[in-house]
Amino acid sequence: MTGMKERMTQKLDQVFSPDGLDVIDESHQHHGHSGWRDGGETHFRIKMVAAVFSGKSRIDRHRLVNSLLAEELAGRVHALALELSSPDEAGRS
Repeated sequence: MTGMKERMTQKLDQVFSPDGLDVIDESHQHHGHSGWRDGGETHFRIKMVAAVFSGKSRIDRHRLVNSLLAEELAGRVHALALELSSPDEAGRS
């Protein structure tokens, strides 16, 4: 059985072919809060750099990721923080 982090990483990798991808399980920071469950895997942060985000608004970028991960968001994942950028933005200081 694949963990939620690995499952999301695989999906994002296959669809977006990112230049950089980090899926971080932050569930331990939300222990006892809304949506938290035993075993974690409820609160995540995704940091991703992908060419597909070039020229897209922040809202459009979020919609792309949320649409891809709709099954996970409808199930165990309670919260998802997104930091999405294009390669040209990631290179800026």
